[in-house]
Amino acid sequence: MLPSVSTTHPTTPVPVSSAAAPSPPGIVDRLRAAGCVFAEDEAALLVAEAGDDPAALDTLVTRREAGLPLEHVLGWAEFHGLRVVVRPGVFVPRRRTEFLVRQALALAPRAAVVVDLCCGSGAVGAALLAALPDVELHAADLDARAVRCARANLGPAGRVYRGDLYQPLPARLRGRVDVLVANAPYVPSAAVPLLPAEARSHEPLTALDGGSDGLAVLRRVIADAPDWLAPGGSLLVETGRRQRAEVAATMAAHGLTPRVAICDDWEATVLTGRRPTG
Repeated sequence: MLPSVSTTHPTTPVPVSSAAAPSPPGIVDRLRAAGCVFAEDEAALLVAEAGDDPAALDTLVTRREAGLPLEHVLGWAEFHGLRVVVRPGVFVPRRRTEFLVRQALALAPRAAVVVDLCCGSGAVGAALLAALPDVELHAADLDARAVRCARANLGPAGRVYRGDLYQPLPARLRGRVDVLVANAPYVPSAAVPLLPAEARSHEPLTALDGGSDGLAVLRRVIADAPDWLAPGGSLLVETGRRQRAEVAATMAAHGLTPRVAICDDWEATVLTGRRPTG
């Protein structure tokens, strides 16, 4: 039987100082007409971003009306108490992935080396660095735009590489990684057309499409993880709830001890695979 824990963590957005500022007449109406469900909140964020420049505000609203994700319009996303730089064409970090961060931080007392695979904007790595400033953090992604974002978000405290999964990591990390996080794509190919248009049109397909059953990339991550993990080190991955049994079985088949954690509030599922110490 798989060890499992179910938790709830209410969403608590980071306050934006000017979120209560009144929006110019018509901005909320424009956003609502464009299909923005939280038009009032988005208007306040756009007003704050534009400052006192009406032309800049009109440009921001026009881009949002055109369907660009709000985070790409603003140039940042809220994630685990941070403002993370997010540029057009880069995967927008989801709030549910904060649960992955929480699970990683629970292992933090014994973590000296942390690796963030499929790092995207570097949001997960940035959150871990903010909480664990003394760790040695490495991150990698295949997409050049994501790598540029991650370098901006991690700064000199983190090392970011471009390449396929483990391929660009320094060989000296083999057998030394205490915490390995991978927010790899896990959406089945057939379900990608069902995703919101914002994701389908403005985020890289490689960050969304996980192959026929959604687990093609995750299987590769799991298969090579034991070579990189230190004894007692852990791999943590986010996945769909229906995929958890298959992912756990794959971890076990590669010598990792699986554990499932579920957050009902965020509809998040995280599997941890621990390398035995013996």
